[in-house]
Amino acid sequence: MTQTTEAPPAAPQPKQRSQTRQVVLMWVVLTILLELFALFVPAHLMGAPASNDMIDIENSMTVFSVTAAPVAALVWAIAIYSLLRWRHRGSGPPDSAGAPIRTNVKVVAVWTAVSSLLCLFLFIWGEVELSAEQSSAAASNGTVIDVTGQQWAWTFSYPGAGGFTSDVLYLPVNKPVTFRVTSEDVVHSFWVVQLGTKIDANPGETTTASVTPDKLGTYAVRCAELCGIYHAYMEAKVHVVSASDFRAWLKSNKAQG
Repeated sequence: MTQTTEAPPAAPQPKQRSQTRQVVLMWVVLTILLELFALFVPAHLMGAPASNDMIDIENSMTVFSVTAAPVAALVWAIAIYSLLRWRHRGSGPPDSAGAPIRTNVKVVAVWTAVSSLLCLFLFIWGEVELSAEQSSAAASNGTVIDVTGQQWAWTFSYPGAGGFTSDVLYLPVNKPVTFRVTSEDVVHSFWVVQLGTKIDANPGETTTASVTPDKLGTYAVRCAELCGIYHAYMEAKVHVVSASDFRAWLKSNKAQG
């Protein structure tokens, strides 16, 4: 009985080493470009922040984008190089296929370790940010506003000022606000982009969200949950005004009520 042994894997050929260097170079270039994009673009696409909550969200977007950039760049580099240099041309099948990467223990081990570390980092970051947000919301004891969504409009009620309702939202600047959000029909999502406030409006339930606007201006409330044929038109205005203007607006509406 004869025993056969497998031949050891062949050493990388000069052509293979050259291809690897080209992929690595492309990866480095794409990583630099994506890092610059991550630092200066995603956080600024949603407009100027009008609260610390929105600043925290933008910071998280930047951190997540920067962290993901090298991974995205590696995938792009391999994909682009494959399309440009490893693409088979001709009418017949290719003579041979490359070795499956899943059998390369080193590559699999490195990819698994790096992916695990990235996931752990993002998990810890998310937990810290959520804990800070929940602590801030628990400490908030400012103006309470009841928000009701219905197809396809928002109404706002001010319990501390007699409970009158309005289809326009007024908020005092630099004062904490707590929203109590619900729905009369289907699931909606109360979203004020520049304030960093986004929470579901569920029928029969009340959810809460707190924020402190710190910038005067007019913003928009949008619905971020597909809620029917006129979902895209479910908007309202948000006016962040001075404390004196807010009190005057409340007094005017109470008098009219």
